[in-house]
Amino acid sequence: MSNKKIEALNLLLSEIEQNIPFKDKTNPNVTKSDIGWQLDHSLKVFNAVSEWTIKSNPKDYKREFNFWRMVLFPLRYIPRGKVKAPKFVLPPKIITSEDLHAQLQTAKNHIDTFKGLPGTAYFKHFIFGKLSKKQTLHFLKMHTNHHLKIVRDVLKT
Repeated sequence: MSNKKIEALNLLLSEIEQNIPFKDKTNPNVTKSDIGWQLDHSLKVFNAVSEWTIKSNPKDYKREFNFWRMVLFPLRYIPRGKVKAPKFVLPPKIITSEDLHAQLQTAKNHIDTFKGLPGTAYFKHFIFGKLSKKQTLHFLKMHTNHHLKIVRDVLKT
């Protein structure tokens, strides 16, 4: 895994960390949820996807065509408000700074673990299908950046 991918993910996690103090800020013109929801969801997805990939059996990976991946991955874009998050990555009613920091540390540890995984370690996404390690890292970057864009828009006001 290239240092560029690690650095990009670390920068996104640093931005999450910098925004934790603003977790209660809202802007209904941008989103119904507060910044804490965006950060918590991003970290829950980051950690769930990482754990799935780490536990995957690389022998089970088989590259398959996926229309949505082919369209959206090159654009590095996830449209807003088009997909509902699965229940297991939904934030709790009360989001604490302590919990966000704990999830953030777990995410940083997962990045280190990715380094030793084979290229055929994978994550099975409900829309994009089986993603190789490289594609999984790309998805994590896209998804995290998607939610950080929302955070940036909330903070603009």
